[in-house]
Amino acid sequence: MASLNDLKIKIYADGADRDGILGLYKNELVKGFTTNPSLMAKAGNKDYRAFAKDILSAIKDRPFSFEVFTDDIADMERQAAEIKTWGANVYVKIPVTNTKGQSCLALVRKLTNEGVQLNVTALMTTQQVESVVDALAGGAPSIVSVFAGRVADSGVDPIPLMKRSVEICKKAPKAELLWASTRELYNIFEADACGCKIITVPHDIFKKFPGVGQDLHALSLDTVKAFYADATKAGYKL
Repeated sequence: MASLNDLKIKIYADGADRDGILGLYKNELVKGFTTNPSLMAKAGNKDYRAFAKDILSAIKDRPFSFEVFTDDIADMERQAAEIKTWGANVYVKIPVTNTKGQSCLALVRKLTNEGVQLNVTALMTTQQVESVVDALAGGAPSIVSVFAGRVADSGVDPIPLMKRSVEICKKAPKAELLWASTRELYNIFEADACGCKIITVPHDIFKKFPGVGQDLHALSLDTVKAFYADATKAGYKL
């Protein structure tokens, strides 16, 4: 039966809810954390800097990725310069392009060669992975975030992309491939089988962890019991 303890992949918690993050910090399976501006806004965090510094005051011993949120590439460099000072465990997330489709690769190359730990994000093609890995080669420790879940949402099987990305990342030994936009618990096992180094897991999926490895006959019976109980409680009659 499947077991989370047998996995080689590192599980990072993806979210921006303070209590949720601190709760998952106690989970020995969680090896790092990521967030992004969309998650920050959804969680109701009004002050980006204040939230980051507060959570980093409690989490100093595991990688934590914070993303720049400007659309100007020159200003991304300014934001990255500040974010990197928030902690030795901080990775600065830089998108592969800005909203105009302008490449951020020159900035990625500059920052990594200056020793900034980067998490290059929003990649979805082999070509993007190749160009990002080329920019990161020889630089600081880094993460290459390929959005397998969003690729799957487009109707395309992400597995070939992720397997190819594993091979590409070998050109930059300090770059770790991350399976991003996880949609279901089984993605963790898929990412591990592909050879990905890291997977980001939304907080809600952690609630399903206790079910890993359960007997499927027992799960079938529990499902039938739940349907029966709900029908009885609703008082349905025919």
